[in-house]
Amino acid sequence: MIERVVLATRNAGKARELEELLSGIAGRLESLDAYPGVILPPEGHQSFAENARAKALAVSAALGAAAIGDDSGLEVDALGGEPGIRSARYAGGGAGDEANNALLLERLAGIPPERRTARFRCVLALEVPGAPGALVEGVCEGAIAEAPRGSRGFGYDPLFVPSGETRTFAELSSKAKDAISHRARAAAALRQALAGPR
Repeated sequence: MIERVVLATRNAGKARELEELLSGIAGRLESLDAYPGVILPPEGHQSFAENARAKALAVSAALGAAAIGDDSGLEVDALGGEPGIRSARYAGGGAGDEANNALLLERLAGIPPERRTARFRCVLALEVPGAPGALVEGVCEGAIAEAPRGSRGFGYDPLFVPSGETRTFAELSSKAKDAISHRARAAAALRQALAGPR
């Protein structure tokens, strides 16, 4: 088991979910909040994988510890995969969840329910000093609701209805969301990668 892993994110919602989903993956799982001087690189790459790996590399290099970077986002089919890697800044740099959700609904105005298919995608990158790392992905298929519903979660959770559900991520309990989410699936894949071949 890896002795210490630092989560390379300053997004409180992501950090909380990852701490739950990756519990026991290392002797100690630490939040980046404990290291305010560590700078994360901007998400300037062209893929979730490149962004996740850049974050993990930056934190691992700065602290000399194993680090897990996360990049994730929402891909809406009727919008050609937008917002995609720009999910966190869809409505512009510094825009919050409310503005991003409002812009998404504006761009989907008039699109019927059957054409509002979408997916959440999450890539986790593990970097370990002097040892092999890992890169895994998790996807959760679903659709975009016509108005925000629910008060849990963060990001696009109030708009995303996972396949097989009638409730949005923001209406589900943390436990229910963690059973099916893109981040949960990526975390499970990372556990499997660390366990090695059976």
